[in-house]
Amino acid sequence: MEKVEVKELLEAGVHFGHLTRKWNPNMAPYIYMERNGIHIINLYKTAAKIEETSEALAKIAASGKKILFVATKKQAKDIVAEKAGAVNQPYITERWPGGMLTNFVTIRKAVKKMASIDRMKKDGTFNSLSKKERLQVDRLRAKLEKNLGSISDMTRLPGALFVVDIMREHIAIKEAQKLNIPIFAMVDTNSDPREVDYLIPSNDDASKSVDKILSIVTSAIADGLSERKAEKADKEGKSKKSEDKKSEAKPAKKAKKKAVASEEEE
Repeated sequence: MEKVEVKELLEAGVHFGHLTRKWNPNMAPYIYMERNGIHIINLYKTAAKIEETSEALAKIAASGKKILFVATKKQAKDIVAEKAGAVNQPYITERWPGGMLTNFVTIRKAVKKMASIDRMKKDGTFNSLSKKERLQVDRLRAKLEKNLGSISDMTRLPGALFVVDIMREHIAIKEAQKLNIPIFAMVDTNSDPREVDYLIPSNDDASKSVDKILSIVTSAIADGLSERKAEKADKEGKSKKSEDKKSEAKPAKKAKKKAVASEEEE
């Protein structure tokens, strides 16, 4: 797991909160001071929370469950798409599709529709359509790709949600709460930390800050995935050994039976 350095968090501007008049009193334990009308976040507490969060995310990844990343704000979209994509995790960076979690069956149908259009293009059915129909299908495919392309491999509900800016993504938060899906989030001084299970007190507006936090948590997820891969390989190795032993034992048993039979004949 990547070591969290307070100095690096400081350089990334993770400590800058919101204007004091916009603060949420529940964030008081994580605020260090006020400077020029802006709250400054206590980075030592941020570092501790990052480690706690990273550990939990690594365990979820090691269990084989997916972690859905949500960030639709301009400064975070590309960063989340890059970092989550690098560790093969689903993400939503366009508008949150209402019922994405609570009505997951319908969302899966839309993803399957995308796959069926791709099959049409492969088997030639697409070419038999009229020009107008082809245009309509292409538009539908592009729309589905934009909104749901990044979750096409998510065949079941995620094991956790990682959110950048819980105030902006309040619908996603509500859906996850309804289904008891653990919520991990970057929480700024204007938000209520009680809405999430694991918080990282941090600046959720600056791209440098988002990049820094995401780099650390996705590194932890990568560790969890490596652990799972190693365990899988170990299990496969053990089962192969036991199969080899069984296959070796069979000829020996046959030889023993033959020897006993020939002795009885004598």
